[in-house]
Amino acid sequence: MTEQNTRLGVMLMVLTMFIFAMQDGISRHLAGEYNVYMVIMIRYWVFASFVILWSARTAGGLSKVIRSAQPKLQFFRGALLALEVIVMVIGFVKLGLVESHAMFATYPLIITALSGPLLGERVGWRRWMSVALGFIGVLIILMPGSGVWSMAAIFPLGSAAMFALYGLLNRYVARRDPASVTFFYTGISGAIVTTIIGVWFWETMTFGDWAWMALLCATSTFGHYLLIRAYELSEASAIQPFAYLQLVFASMLGVIVFHDVIRLNVAIGTSLVVAAGMFALLRARKVAEQRTP
Repeated sequence: MTEQNTRLGVMLMVLTMFIFAMQDGISRHLAGEYNVYMVIMIRYWVFASFVILWSARTAGGLSKVIRSAQPKLQFFRGALLALEVIVMVIGFVKLGLVESHAMFATYPLIITALSGPLLGERVGWRRWMSVALGFIGVLIILMPGSGVWSMAAIFPLGSAAMFALYGLLNRYVARRDPASVTFFYTGISGAIVTTIIGVWFWETMTFGDWAWMALLCATSTFGHYLLIRAYELSEASAIQPFAYLQLVFASMLGVIVFHDVIRLNVAIGTSLVVAAGMFALLRARKVAEQRTP
């Protein structure tokens, strides 16, 4: 990877996080007006169409990407992501973008905690300390009387746990399947699961909200395209820390558009969570570089 490619990859990652934050805002709006299951189902229909078209253009076409060495696990992984999106959007509606993203930011720490028992990876004491620090940050965010402490907090926290498991499964399936196969199953299995759930909750939408739905589908598809390009241009370890910018952009959107409030305890707790997550990411990168001859 050249320095120029890495710089472009970082720029694309930043743009992707901005687009994903806008996508979260649109999702919150639509899910506040209509059933969340229908909203995510339509979004996945468009995303699955993009996946099929993208996969058809790859070497070997659809006949290659559909052949997985572990199809059941691939389907479960894609279905898990779709369910995670539903749970997270429910959190947007109940808690707002700021608090939801603050607690969702714990997912790298959950990955660190689970990578040992699930993948057999060795996690040193420094990364365990980052997990403990992140847990303290969550407790500060959820401080009783803060306005965040409620049963609704289970949605972003549950979403973070689901996304962490999804991330670990990505590592596991990558041992036997190429990225093109994993990407194909992500879209197809997600579309199947959301359709099975969402088709029972169809509602009539206004013309204006169909326009928002079209924009939601466009941002989702374009965001995933940019994410693919970013990872093609740069190593994951170089651009992954910039994923935290989605928290920043989503919080700004929540405050400006939805009039969310950034409480002091949320700001302090989120800072601890992000600092712990960044340390865990950088430490994992350093350990990987030391193990590579």
